Amino acid sequence: MDPMNRGPEEYGHDGIDGIDGSIHDDSGHDGADDGSTRPGRPPRDPLTPDFGQPAPALARTVQLVSGDFLLTVNPVDGSEIEPCPPGERPERPAKHTSDERAELRRAAMPPVPPGPALPRLPLLERQEERERLVRLLARGRSVRLTGPAGSGRTALLNAVADDCADLAPDGVVRLSGYRRTPTELLHDLFAAVHDAPLHRPDRALLLDLVHDIGAVVVLDDLEFGGAGLDELLDATPECAFLIATTPDVAAPSADSHLEEVFLGGLGRGGGLELLERAVGRVLDDEEANWAGDLWFESEGLPLRFVQAGALLRQRDQLRADPHAFEEYGYFAETPVDAPFDAGPDDAYEIPLPSLADGAAPAALLASRLSPAARATLRFAVALGGELPHQAHLPALVGDTHADAALAELVSCALVTPVGAHYRLAAGVRTQLEAVGYADEAAEHALAAAQHYAWWAGHPSVTPERVVAEADAVQAALGALVATESGAAVLLARTAAPAFAGGLDWGAWERALRSGQEAARNAGEVAEEAYFHHELGVLALCGGQLDRARAELEASIGLRGALADKRGMISGRRALALVADRSGSGLAGGSTAAGEEVPDARYEESASPPGGIPAAFALPQPPPEPDTLVTSKVTPTVGPGPAPSRRSIISGTRRNLVAAGAGALLAAVLGTVVTLGATSDNNDPPGDKVKTEQSAKEDGDGDGLTADKPQKDSTSRGEEPVDGSGGTSGEPTPSDSGEPSATPSDSDKPSATPSDKPTDKPTKPTDKPTKPTDKPTKPTDKPTPPTTPPTTPPTTPPTTPPTTPPTDGDPPTSPDMSKSASESGGTPSA
Repeated sequence: MDPMNRGPEEYGHDGIDGIDGSIHDDSGHDGADDGSTRPGRPPRDPLTPDFGQPAPALARTVQLVSGDFLLTVNPVDGSEIEPCPPGERPERPAKHTSDERAELRRAAMPPVPPGPALPRLPLLERQEERERLVRLLARGRSVRLTGPAGSGRTALLNAVADDCADLAPDGVVRLSGYRRTPTELLHDLFAAVHDAPLHRPDRALLLDLVHDIGAVVVLDDLEFGGAGLDELLDATPECAFLIATTPDVAAPSADSHLEEVFLGGLGRGGGLELLERAVGRVLDDEEANWAGDLWFESEGLPLRFVQAGALLRQRDQLRADPHAFEEYGYFAETPVDAPFDAGPDDAYEIPLPSLADGAAPAALLASRLSPAARATLRFAVALGGELPHQAHLPALVGDTHADAALAELVSCALVTPVGAHYRLAAGVRTQLEAVGYADEAAEHALAAAQHYAWWAGHPSVTPERVVAEADAVQAALGALVATESGAAVLLARTAAPAFAGGLDWGAWERALRSGQEAARNAGEVAEEAYFHHELGVLALCGGQLDRARAELEASIGLRGALADKRGMISGRRALALVADRSGSGLAGGSTAAGEEVPDARYEESASPPGGIPAAFALPQPPPEPDTLVTSKVTPTVGPGPAPSRRSIISGTRRNLVAAGAGALLAAVLGTVVTLGATSDNNDPPGDKVKTEQSAKEDGDGDGLTADKPQKDSTSRGEEPVDGSGGTSGEPTPSDSGEPSATPSDSDKPSATPSDKPTDKPTKPTDKPTKPTDKPTKPTDKPTPPTTPPTTPPTTPPTTPPTTPPTDGDPPTSPDMSKSASESGGTPSA
């Protein structure tokens, strides 16, 4: 089915036709009570929850794959983009079959006008060019056909395409270069050959796929040359191109190796023959002379002779009935050949058109068309020459039979096919503007924009149908950006998501830029933020990271001013993908959800201020390369290289070592604090070591002195109280009052070998005992070395300690014991 010619059910009528809403079938019977067994219209539902109001239609979303991204086109909050999951990635697309290619070619043709079939004019005086083009294409050569507008380039391309149907393995591909870029044409070629619905490959895959296409590509209305044409030809080495352009298009480069063929006008005899074919009869002498003057004036362009043939047909109708072209009189039954059968008294003398009217016949031809056809021309002039599809003409013009106006315009050669639609022929728009058809252009453009905004946003309209009407929609946008910004914003807001879902991303970008400009002119900040977001997503899909970052940051800033949190989250997610692709973090240290976070966060445990004690240091693993395990600010949302196993194991081992050291340090500090609190509660104030007082050097040269204990204080430097008055981990004062820096040796063998091992270290009791006047003698006989041995023992102690040191007692190194002995202190047993 043609995407524009919908059945009644597609309009939501479901078989309801006519003004009265009666139900009809193909047999012509309606739903009236005529005794038939066919039931009538079903009754309406009872009172509905919405009280008779139609339920709001759901927003139309499209999910497609672009490169390695999964894009969800959301017309409400903006498109969502994320890395494509492995299960969603399509396989390498396969090529269409020959039947599928034929169906696609028929769908790409312009719509056939309603009514009787129009006569097909022959291709005159083009046989030599036709055979030459076929020979060059059969050799695999690409040809550039250049000719002025109206020279019959499209008709010649159609004939050559029919002759080359079996030359290439992928057949003949028809493309339109009207307002297309090289990249867009490559995507069009890919879509014409490969079966890949809702899949837009990235640049690398696109070039790989089109490289293997072997087809005869017929490209009409190309608008670029030079480097752009070289890019197109280099990407498709297995294709033979037949390109049709006008002389004002840039020439190809010298290295393109294109064959040049110029198409001129017809000769005098060919022009007369074409005019007779267009009129449908033989010309008389007066008309033949008039045709000769026309040939000289128009340089033999076939378009001028087809239009002149329409003038002569109208003249024949006027000779039969002078009132044939009056208002509402066009559809009267008037025989065209009446002047030839009528007598001299019945015929009316109608003069031939002037030579000026023959050279510029648009105004005269339009004056003799139906009101619907003239209204259609006014819309076409307002839209820059773009003709709306015939399915839209009844709604635009306000006439239920306005779709028949297309047949009138085609028969008069006022419109010409361009791709899959029609536009005004060369020179027609200028001629119509000269006679006042552009006087109400702003009103017609506004009406067209409002109609397209409603139609493009309707849930029943597929994106492919909106893409087919892209040129007219963009023309309406361009006409209203500066004057009616509000209507332009609405149209761009509804049409842009449809262009994206229909994979016409060139039209998507143009609609977004027009909408952005219109929103800025209208002061609609929310809509401007939406267009910025969509442009950023589009740039991200195209690999333009700098542009994507700029657009997304502008969108996030505008939505932040509006407190649009959902829009900001969507923009942050897209911006995170940009940062991931560019290898940089998000600006401002923000997460994908728009929340502020610190600049850096490390997962390794921090070391204590004084470092980890050597006695509690765990065995270190073998030295490995330094690996920093950090928490990345930007979430990883794209495919990337996985971390090596070595770096993961190394980072985990270091984390475990640091965590264990921290746990041991916490236990040591807890024990020290507990013991210190116990000793503070039991000892007299004067028996404490005052660390806040600095040691001073006496003048007698005896060296540094320490604070002296009070007279009534109890000396604890000789022997510790049995498990209560002192702890093995605290410094003990010496006999002279100086504190000993050596802790108790009860938990460690002395530096001098002993015959008997030391006993187990004593643990502090829960309830401290009062200090005694006299120290309690130790239970075991201590080894009182006055001076350390000059040489270390040759053998270790015969018996090791029975138990390891407790967590609460820090170890004592030999150096510390030595220093304590030299200072006069007596180590504890």
